[in-house]
Amino acid sequence: MVLPIHTYGDPVLRTEADAVEADSPELQAFIDDMIETMRGAQGIGLAAPQVGRSIRLFVVDLEPLADREEEESAEWPEQPMVFINPEIEAETEEECAYEEGCLSIPDLREEVMRPEGVRVRFLDRAFREQTVDAYGILARVVQHEIDHLDGVLFVDLLTSFRRKLLQRRLREMSRGAVEAEYPLAPLEGAGARD
Repeated sequence: MVLPIHTYGDPVLRTEADAVEADSPELQAFIDDMIETMRGAQGIGLAAPQVGRSIRLFVVDLEPLADREEEESAEWPEQPMVFINPEIEAETEEECAYEEGCLSIPDLREEVMRPEGVRVRFLDRAFREQTVDAYGILARVVQHEIDHLDGVLFVDLLTSFRRKLLQRRLREMSRGAVEAEYPLAPLEGAGARD
C-alpha cells in the first residue's frame, strides 16, 4: 500500500524517532508499504517519520541509479535495503558536496557537504545485526535517512546564506503550499491540498 508522505512543517519530521523494539507481522507489512511508497514516489530512500511513524527505520533502493553509477553499484549490497535502529559508528574525514533532494521537501534540491564514507551498524529486515561500510551515493543516502530519524532535514545543513534564500519557499511549504506527483499527508492547520 502506498502511504502518504509528510512534508516540511509537519512536526513528525522534527521529532527524534524511537527505537524499534521487536519484529512483528505489522512491522513487516509496514516495511513492504515503505518500499512500495518509496518506489512509487521515485525515491531512493525513505524514513519511517516521512510516512508518519516516529520509529528508527528506513529503506533504501539504489537500483534506479545502477546504470548511472555503474562502477559504484558493483559494491552495493543487495537492494532494497532495510535499516532498523541504525547507528553510524565511523565516518571518513574526507567530505564531498552532492546535490540532495527529499520526498518530504518536493522540488527542492541543494548541495550538501557530508562525509564521503560511513560505517553503519543496524538490524536488517530479519533482525540480524549488520555492519556496512558505505561510500559515495550509498553513504549519502544512509546519512540523509539517519538525519530523518534524528529530526534533521537536509535544509538544516545548508549555509545560513542558502537557508535565508530558501526561507520564503520553506515557509510557504510549512503552510501547506506544496504539490507532488505522489500522495502527501494533510498538514495539520494548513489549507487542504489538491
